[in-house]
Amino acid sequence: MMIRRIAVLSNFRLSRLLYPVIFVLLAACATRESPPPAAPARHPALTRLIPADRWVEIPGAGRVPLRIWPAHGPERAVILALHGFNDSRDAWERPAPVLNDVGMTLIAPDLPGFGQTAQRGGWAGTEALLRTATTLATIIGREHPGVPLYIMGESMGGALATVLAAQPDAPPVAGYILLAPALWDMDTGARTLTHLMAALAPHWRLSGHELPVHVTAADDMLALARLYYDPLTLRDTSTVALAGLTDLMHQAARDAPAMHGQVLVVYGGRDQIIPAPAMAAAWQRMPPATRRDYIPNGYHLLLRSRDSAQVTADITAWISQRDGFLPSGGDMAAAAWETDQKGHATPLPILPGWMDWFSP
Repeated sequence: MMIRRIAVLSNFRLSRLLYPVIFVLLAACATRESPPPAAPARHPALTRLIPADRWVEIPGAGRVPLRIWPAHGPERAVILALHGFNDSRDAWERPAPVLNDVGMTLIAPDLPGFGQTAQRGGWAGTEALLRTATTLATIIGREHPGVPLYIMGESMGGALATVLAAQPDAPPVAGYILLAPALWDMDTGARTLTHLMAALAPHWRLSGHELPVHVTAADDMLALARLYYDPLTLRDTSTVALAGLTDLMHQAARDAPAMHGQVLVVYGGRDQIIPAPAMAAAWQRMPPATRRDYIPNGYHLLLRSRDSAQVTADITAWISQRDGFLPSGGDMAAAAWETDQKGHATPLPILPGWMDWFSP
């Protein structure tokens, strides 16, 4: 995931390392997308391509494919699920059946620039992403009259949902679910660096092997293998997309206080992608009514981790009974975690070699 590269870039001292860093990064880049690897012989299903259930034309963004998991029995809710950076509509394969069993339909698009969209590998822009989410929410609301509609976003998708929730003309929804949202108010230096890279070499692609850093996005190895071998997954990123992502994260962090409506935000104690101080700062700026959920052993990809059942249970409980306690106890854990984070509201400077040691 390219957010981890941003975690490194944001900690370089721009005045001393700007040009050497750009040289090292770009020298190791390619100009074409990496081909999908062959799956292990024992697990051929890891590379399966699930055809889209439907395609929707989005003005200004083109055709967007959807994967749909219908509710079993009477439909109690519909969830528009927005995936993370370099991910796809397949991000929701694991929680979808559980949600279906309790009467919830899940609809997951490939966001423009990802999956099977025409802009795959590029950056469609925040406006195009917002237009896609807004248009789909409007269509879903019209096609499922009387059924509560929720927008759920993971990582980049969570940042997009945050910006959408802050829009004065956002489509009417029952609530927003933000899973490890990429809310990171980076300094000007980090954003300038990514934009400079994009300007100097807009066609170059970063694979993640350019920097001495390793982080773990989840602890379920089979789920991570599916993510890696899925033909819809992007395994490298253009410098233009990297710059666009930093802008989206910055905007989402700034827009968090303006969110309106019902919001559930979930964060894991083992998230090595979005630093704990950055998330704590975002939590402090969110509206007081925001429901906060802290999963101590949760990783960045909360629904691809071993504790994913806890997260799914909290989501269904929050939708079913808004004011009840969360089954995981995450609301009480969140209060304790926020108290512990006071005084550490900004990300500390972390050198690349320290990243493996960093654990919120």
